[in-house]
Amino acid sequence: MSKLRLAVQKSGRLNEDSLKLLKAIGISIDNGKDQLKASARNFPLEVFFLRNGDIPQYLRDGIIDVAIIGENLIIEKGNNIDIVEKLGFSKCKVSIAVPKTSKATSLKDLEGKRIATSYPNTVQKFLKEAGVTANLHIINGSVEIAPNIGLADGICDIVSSGSTLFKNNLKEIEVLLKSEAVLVKSPKISLENKEILDKIQFRLQSVLSGRENKYVLLNAPNDKVDDIISILPGIKSPTILPLAKSGWSSVHSVINKNDFWDIIDELRAVGAEGILVCPIENMIQ
Repeated sequence: MSKLRLAVQKSGRLNEDSLKLLKAIGISIDNGKDQLKASARNFPLEVFFLRNGDIPQYLRDGIIDVAIIGENLIIEKGNNIDIVEKLGFSKCKVSIAVPKTSKATSLKDLEGKRIATSYPNTVQKFLKEAGVTANLHIINGSVEIAPNIGLADGICDIVSSGSTLFKNNLKEIEVLLKSEAVLVKSPKISLENKEILDKIQFRLQSVLSGRENKYVLLNAPNDKVDDIISILPGIKSPTILPLAKSGWSSVHSVINKNDFWDIIDELRAVGAEGILVCPIENMIQ
């Protein structure tokens, strides 16, 4: 039986979150310390633990079928590699930063200047779109030190919390793009393995959808049910069930986590009581 070959980052947070996501969709991986390849016990899947920067080429060559990787790396190196699903974790930015003492406030202020980066293709694209000419110094590693040692006037690098910029006396002046972990596929994936990928994608979508929503149960006097229904979005419409107590109903619905607190405030204002909120493990639509 064919097995889908999935690549994840060899180490780091992307590795940990990728394995947690596989576990959440019911796939158990037997992987030991420093292992470069592992098989799933209960699914036709092999996981390869690779250097992040090598993954796009493995995908193009068809050595692996799919990968969980940062969207920023696909933009930099991922020609002909399609994004299958955005995964919602490992969010970051690719930004231009300069020393805090610099007068530069935008990309255009770096005309004729030196920019150190590990993302030359990405930077060059944005420089071209902005009509800016700058000299790029390609560095693999600690890019943020370049201005402090006189190698560059600015940098382009990944920014998560901003603490690294702060520690190196740098300030962000331009965000080139926002990134998160994505599931991508090889242009050479076989039809048989594409069917396995479809099963994984279905599971992923149910887990990701569940994470984006909360299940809400509440009690309401019957004369307030219509007002409550008008507030609740629901997947199609809220579920209404009579309570043992005369004149009262139980209302069940699903609320997007981004709208959650605003909706809860509105529900309380129109008479909802005993509001119970539950996480959703999977939501299949």
